[in-house]
Amino acid sequence: MIFKTITKENLKTFISNVIEKNSTFAPVITSRDSENKPVYQFKEVESFEEIEIDYTKSYSSIKNFFLPFKENLSTFDFNEGSWEQNINYTVHPRVIFGVRACDINALLKLDQVFLQGKFPHPSYAARRKNTFIIGLDHEPMEDCFCRSLDTDEAVHGFDIFLTDIGSKYFMLINSSKAFNLLQNTEVEDVTEKDREHYIKEKNRLASLFQTQVEITGMANLMDLEFESDVWQKWGDKCLSCGSCAMVCPTCYCYNVCEKIDLSLRKSSKEKMLYSCNLIDFAEVAGGHNFREKSSSRLKYRYYHQHRGFVESFDESKCVGCNRCRKACPAGINPVEVIKDLRMQRQENE
Repeated sequence: MIFKTITKENLKTFISNVIEKNSTFAPVITSRDSENKPVYQFKEVESFEEIEIDYTKSYSSIKNFFLPFKENLSTFDFNEGSWEQNINYTVHPRVIFGVRACDINALLKLDQVFLQGKFPHPSYAARRKNTFIIGLDHEPMEDCFCRSLDTDEAVHGFDIFLTDIGSKYFMLINSSKAFNLLQNTEVEDVTEKDREHYIKEKNRLASLFQTQVEITGMANLMDLEFESDVWQKWGDKCLSCGSCAMVCPTCYCYNVCEKIDLSLRKSSKEKMLYSCNLIDFAEVAGGHNFREKSSSRLKYRYYHQHRGFVESFDESKCVGCNRCRKACPAGINPVEVIKDLRMQRQENE
């Protein structure tokens, strides 16, 4: 890790040059919500002026850059006597600017799933390798609880990470690609004053978190309260729409669908992101549904986040961004669900 500083004007020049030579994605305002607040998404930009540097949080994460919502796996056409498999193992180099620490940590969790083991996922690996990530610190929103999960700071998983320290940015350079890309950019060595400003700013950001969640012993809590009435309480609210999984930066369940033409001469096989909250998620051939009730599906989603993933990787899958709460039309809040489970445990002791 190399530490440098860069003035805001030089950063603008640097990013403008990056945009000119690369496909660059950054937060922009795409719409406004019912309260007239801006809704941010990562979109391809053509100039630095399009970027919303001070954005709060994008509606969905950058997960879909690495795990697209829908992918065509193969097609066949008997009319032409051909069968074609479509697998994209490569992606053109691209840059994503302005990624928050919690989303970088979410990518690191996906890395453990798709890059570790004997059979790494080739298309995910290609997309990850060919994506240059520039992170950016920010003030937490009132409902974010990423600090409770130690995901409010990123120490790896990015190429460059920036923290605003006033007239310039404190820059963490974390890859040889970043070092080489900055060769023609005016950056400065870190002074003692810069270091003091950086530490002060990091402490200030940490102090702004309003939402805290006690996650100590969550894996054991999931086991102890497996049959808790809390699941029924919140499951009755769940509409089984899957919105939570679509915006979640770490949900990666998928479904494969075969689309056959009525002529039976053409077909395509598609992979798409799915949700364990959808009513047919655990339905098998013959029609039996292992998770027929919404309360059961909701429970297993939390169980995967705070029990199953911990068993495999020694950490929770959740990063505390709380996008699921904002996306949920029924108002299911993971903070309240966890609090209810802890209260139930206290009553049972």
